[in-house]
Amino acid sequence: MHPLPSHFLSVAIACTLLAAAAQAAPETDAEALPRLPRIDVVGDADELPNIGGAADVIDAETIEAGRVFTVNEALRKVPGLNVRDEEGFGIRPNIGLRGLNPTRSTKITLLEDGIPLAYAPYGDNASYFHPQIDRYQRIEVLKGAQSLLFGPQTVGGVINYITPVPPQEFGGYVQAAGGNRDYANGHVSVGGGGFLFDYAYKQGQGSRDNFEHELNDLNLKYGVAIGERQSLTLRASFYTEDSQITYSGLTEAELVNLGRDYNPFENDDFDIDRSGVSATHEFDFGAAQLVTSVYHARFDRDWWRQSSNSTDGQCGSAAFDVDGVTATFAEHRLAGRRVLPTTQCNSVQGRLRRYDTWGIEPRLSWTHGAGEFQAGLKAHFEDQERLQVNGTAPTARTGTTVENNRRDSTAYSAFIANRFDTGDFSITPIIRYEDVDADRSSRLAGGESGSTSVDRTLAGIGATWRAGERTTVFASLHRGFAPPRVEDLIGGTGTVTEVDPEKSTNFEIGVRARPSDRLDLQAVYFRNDFDNLIAVGSIAGGSTPLSQGEALFQGLEFGLDAELGRGFYGRLAWTWLEEAEQSTAFVRVDTGAEIGAAGNRQPYAPEHTVTGALGWSTGAWRTEIEAQHVDEQFSDFANTVVPAASGQTGLIDAWTVWNAAVNYDVRDTVTLFVTVKNFTDDTYIVDRTRGIQLGQPRLVQAGLRYAF
Repeated sequence: MHPLPSHFLSVAIACTLLAAAAQAAPETDAEALPRLPRIDVVGDADELPNIGGAADVIDAETIEAGRVFTVNEALRKVPGLNVRDEEGFGIRPNIGLRGLNPTRSTKITLLEDGIPLAYAPYGDNASYFHPQIDRYQRIEVLKGAQSLLFGPQTVGGVINYITPVPPQEFGGYVQAAGGNRDYANGHVSVGGGGFLFDYAYKQGQGSRDNFEHELNDLNLKYGVAIGERQSLTLRASFYTEDSQITYSGLTEAELVNLGRDYNPFENDDFDIDRSGVSATHEFDFGAAQLVTSVYHARFDRDWWRQSSNSTDGQCGSAAFDVDGVTATFAEHRLAGRRVLPTTQCNSVQGRLRRYDTWGIEPRLSWTHGAGEFQAGLKAHFEDQERLQVNGTAPTARTGTTVENNRRDSTAYSAFIANRFDTGDFSITPIIRYEDVDADRSSRLAGGESGSTSVDRTLAGIGATWRAGERTTVFASLHRGFAPPRVEDLIGGTGTVTEVDPEKSTNFEIGVRARPSDRLDLQAVYFRNDFDNLIAVGSIAGGSTPLSQGEALFQGLEFGLDAELGRGFYGRLAWTWLEEAEQSTAFVRVDTGAEIGAAGNRQPYAPEHTVTGALGWSTGAWRTEIEAQHVDEQFSDFANTVVPAASGQTGLIDAWTVWNAAVNYDVRDTVTLFVTVKNFTDDTYIVDRTRGIQLGQPRLVQAGLRYAF
């Protein structure tokens, strides 16, 4: 354990002072308590007419009615999002927006109550950690120019997860569920007096053998009014994961010969400890509000694995006999023979990571006669410590250190925006500035260090026209930006690589309408033109190198919610990604070699994604059936159709998963429910980045919720 950085000490002191102020504040009636401070990216439904861009909200009712199992399942209900499964439990969602590669959600800004959720959004925006859907009350998704109010990833969009508001009156609920594949889930949420205690436990088998998961997620939240003009929200969260999971996918022959459940790597282990604290303070000046957040998170990740993809040579070149055939470990896998890593592979690699992230962000909003003014500043700091330790036994957890790197990122950003209202029209110009400094040093003998910096000024504009009492036409245009990861900029020996930041020109135009009290819809045309797009291949597997080039994405999004009468309702989210083109051949940043060809379609960019649901609610019953469809997609820049023996390239066929849920209220405080995910038990490929990864087999769950 290294000492806490001085920056964190200042944040801790600030939190302590604010907490002391809260304790000194007089008791306040629940009726008099203002809305507790947090940062929304969309807000309530009545805010939608003011947003000059596409915006969606997944509310608590939608999450509960379908008994949503993972964040992946939830986000597919939003048009424009392509969310790729990985291990079947939604622990590491791969979120892509409007055609951008979903690998590790690197193209999205992820927030929780407006505070950075990713452990290193500037230096390593890759999601190896994600809380479960159980923690959240609703989810906001924002695209277009107003994503410049957040950042740093402004090429795709913003997803903001909202945790429940602490109640003033004592109450809560207890929920328990169980099912096949060793599934068990317990959830306790209780609060009162402005305090919330929320704890969830989840365990089960993921999409393959030896994909066992055990998760603990504790979320504490406290809100208080301080006098008449101030309020404060304090948060603390603690998350642990203990998974038996490998990084490698299957080869083609393994899938055919040994089946979808096959995974021989029983010695692999993935452990996470993540803790976070934050304080959000609001001062209400009347026409203006100043909301200031301070935050810190520590993320520890140890991943011990015997293979990083379906063809690597980590298990060595020694030949041994399987079913009468003598070959190496990798050759047996390519031929689809069952291997035994416990006895046939005397190697394991530990990828050990620690991240400290902290910052402070004041945001000012001022409502004036001509509209609303907004401005904000952010100082954000990241420390990364990265080790790779190679062991010589399948279960070794010590060995030779072959990588020992420290990476630091310091980022300062600011934005200013003003919405001008004139009759039925509004227009919002926005300017954002980002300044990022990155350092990397090797702590091995003879190791070197390197540093680099990136800064950019971005402009955007959003506009709305209230074409009627229930109809808003909107449009936005903005320059997008995303900094390269520190490891992409600065090599392991400290050398600086020329990797440009991502730059794009993004346009959208659409309409939000409520033609009747029973129908809500949103339709959008979008066009994202990239001067430079960084394409991350297999981040740790090494099968696809880092590349960059020009790209163009355009298409249509359509979302609909309808009350159909007699208790029936319907929901639709459809994305038509008409174009996802490599405008130029992408170029490897290490060798300059071209990959694929101009005009090829980007990998992991399906033309159509559709989620549709039909539900029925009457009396004590609520039922819902849902289909989630993802079109066929390429898995490499060359648009290879015939699958390679490794499973790492080849066309991924279209797939459709059917989910169903039944809820029955025994009485006001007790609900019984049954859900079935993938009830047709289809076998389908979701990823080929490191070999074939498959979607979750049929999962049946039954449970009870007791509210008090």
